Amino acid sequence: MKTIRFLHPDDDRVHLGILEGDAVYSVTKRVPAWTDPIAMWHALRALDLSPAEAGKRLATGDCLSFADLERQGRLLPPVAAPEVWASGVTYERSLDARNAETQVKDSVYDRVYTAERPELFFKATRDRLVAPGKPLRLRSDSQWMVPEPELTLVIAADGSIIGWTIGDDFSSRDIEGENPLYLPQAKLFAQSCSLGPALLWNDGEEHPENWDIQLTIRRDGEIAYNGTVSLSQFRRSFTELISYLLRDNVIQDGTALMTGTGIVPPDEFSLTAGDLIEIAIGDIGVLRNPVEG
Repeated sequence: MKTIRFLHPDDDRVHLGILEGDAVYSVTKRVPAWTDPIAMWHALRALDLSPAEAGKRLATGDCLSFADLERQGRLLPPVAAPEVWASGVTYERSLDARNAETQVKDSVYDRVYTAERPELFFKATRDRLVAPGKPLRLRSDSQWMVPEPELTLVIAADGSIIGWTIGDDFSSRDIEGENPLYLPQAKLFAQSCSLGPALLWNDGEEHPENWDIQLTIRRDGEIAYNGTVSLSQFRRSFTELISYLLRDNVIQDGTALMTGTGIVPPDEFSLTAGDLIEIAIGDIGVLRNPVEG
């Protein structure tokens, strides 16, 4: 089952919808309290209903077009995540890129890559999230900015995986490269985190290790960059990342955890205003965000 959050054209209010192909069925019209997947998730647990069974029961009646909602700018982040956390150096390509950008030549990223403890950092709050189709913004004091396409876990307070979405950990490579201690400034700034377009619920039958992540950057109608990575190249495990996030750290249901990127554009590439970022994971969809200066 896949769900989205959107502003319904009938009442301009937040709705939760089940997505099947291009068809969107409003769950909120049937259960007004369900405007976010977490409320629905709690109810399904109480009723002992699987996401697949719930989807069959609720995806009926009138529907809207996902393409229309996307074109009209009505999509919202698929979960109102109270916090978004992120992981780093979880693919070999990310290790190479971080080593290439850093001016601190002490193999700090090599140590992170091979260490037992993963790199985790805070990325955003729900109020900072950028919706699908809305612009990510270039940092004014950076000259080298890139998207970081990442499979993102949506997790419960106890660490169980509710589902998966797509995340863009929009980043400044030159600020981080100047000094690793500048990581918060390179990662956390206005309009620097997007999630969407859908939440693929964890039914226990999905196999993320078989998924590919594809990044396409369009500039002036042409493809300026295109890259793909397989989740089979993921260095760590979801369980490992979640266990460290929960160490001496209380999180809320619906917290999002980005799992790191394995796609890094070449060093001479930097985003410019007007670019369009598209991140695709086949079973989830395509997250699109324009870039503004």
